[in-house]
Amino acid sequence: MHTLFVYGTLKRNFSNYHLLKTSQYLGTGYTKEKYAMYESGIPFVVKGEPVSHIYGELYEVDDMTLYRLDKLEGHPSWYCREQVEIMTESEDTIKAWLYFYPEKNGTLNTSGVYEK
Repeated sequence: MHTLFVYGTLKRNFSNYHLLKTSQYLGTGYTKEKYAMYESGIPFVVKGEPVSHIYGELYEVDDMTLYRLDKLEGHPSWYCREQVEIMTESEDTIKAWLYFYPEKNGTLNTSGVYEK
């Protein structure tokens, strides 16, 4: 099993959540490090620009679900999945997979929260 942190269209009530419906929801959290979130219809999180913590949801996913999500996200040629430290609701730090985009794309979101 894998721990996954999602911040965009994979969150509950968003367009791609159906891919996580059978996965265990672990709660919400935010990245321990600061990154930059850009938006152009969908969100893009970029490393190397410490603007804000990124807020999202944590899930426990199996190998097949992670494979399907990698296909959706174009890992590793479009988004690139990497492990980062996430602060949970209970103030614990855990490692989870997060999809990064390689470059800025769209408008900067300084809150780190992607909303519809």
